[in-house]
Amino acid sequence: MKNSVKDVLRSLRYRNYRLFFVGQGVSLVGTWMQSVAMSWLAYRMTNSPFFLGVIAFSSQAPTFFMAPLAGVLADRFSRHRIVIATQIGSMIQALLLAMLFYTGHLANWHLVALSVIMGLINGFDIPTRQAFVHELVDVPEDLPNAIALNSFIFNGARLVGPSIAGLIIYAAGEGPCFLLNTASYLAVLIALLMMRIKKITKPRPASAVLGGFKEGIVYAWNVKPIRMVLLLLSYVSLFGMPYAVLMPIFAKDILGGGPQTLGFLLAAVGIGALIGAIYLASRKTLHGLDKVIVVGIGSLGVGVIAFSFSSILWLSLPLLLLAGFGLMVQMASINTLLQTLVEDDKRGRVMSLYTMSFIGMAPFGSLIAGSAATHIGAPNTLRISGLLCLIAAAVFFKQIPTLRQHISPLYIKKGILPQVATGLGSAVQLTLETKD
Repeated sequence: MKNSVKDVLRSLRYRNYRLFFVGQGVSLVGTWMQSVAMSWLAYRMTNSPFFLGVIAFSSQAPTFFMAPLAGVLADRFSRHRIVIATQIGSMIQALLLAMLFYTGHLANWHLVALSVIMGLINGFDIPTRQAFVHELVDVPEDLPNAIALNSFIFNGARLVGPSIAGLIIYAAGEGPCFLLNTASYLAVLIALLMMRIKKITKPRPASAVLGGFKEGIVYAWNVKPIRMVLLLLSYVSLFGMPYAVLMPIFAKDILGGGPQTLGFLLAAVGIGALIGAIYLASRKTLHGLDKVIVVGIGSLGVGVIAFSFSSILWLSLPLLLLAGFGLMVQMASINTLLQTLVEDDKRGRVMSLYTMSFIGMAPFGSLIAGSAATHIGAPNTLRISGLLCLIAAAVFFKQIPTLRQHISPLYIKKGILPQVATGLGSAVQLTLETKD
């Protein structure tokens, strides 16, 4: 048991990653608190499912457009400094939101505008932070574990943040959530400033920013495994992930609850995701990761469909736990595959494409979900969403042999440990034996 826990937490032996883990853990709790408070406030002010979709779209769509630029910059400049700048920007955004709330000037358009600002900041932050993780661990073999632990703190915060937010909103309104989120950014800024980052000499760019982004797209498209998983992630993010934007409707109208109920529902998603993160962190190789992706998408689909039929809280919670597990597992598994396949000098740009696929496609799905819920109801919207996820899982499962054939030579070229490479399956094993 002791060795098992040690394996799960092995990336924490690196000082820089330890600081990152703690700082992000505190900050993300505040982020989730603000997210829940904004969602509840938007629905309370408008009573409109469509406006929930607008808020989600406003906070995520800018990420889709800014991530390409961020990826190029992350490959050319200090990722450490870029992340510090984005955290300062996020703190200012949270402070503005709190000030408008407490002065009584907060209107619907403010929520949209501040959501857009956050989306712009996240467009730079998310791909850079994803690529930055690679610089925080000294041994490349520990990168998958660091990615899983990164997902662990994200979803641990998803568990804690919404629960606290629900209680605070019930007792004192949404405002304290915005203030606490502002304060939480101090933790991550202190952690970032305490890091000892090795200076990396990056080659002088041979092309302009636009050319650098085009180079990243061409690279990702020509490497078939990267192209396959990015397209899959885009599809799931468009049709599967937006179920979360409809949670206030289920909490208030279907389950007959209040902000506490919304907090419980989102916490259930967080618990499922947390379990998924622990599972992935405990893995020592990439063996069977392609099938894990299939299981993840299938779990998301089944959980969402079953949840759409429930009108009982105690039944809804475990179904959302299943959905959260599935979403986390497929997202982090794809992240791991990408980070182990990509060339170092293109890591920022590929992670920007990952951000566009994961975060950037979700707002368009949120608009679709919000509009569909207005016309056919939230339960029917989730049933269609879940069914589309199951179709994606089935199609990807049939493509696994092709995926393995193309991953094999890439892992051999990158010199990944034999036990990792052979773990991908019989296709890789055969290639390695032929090489020997």
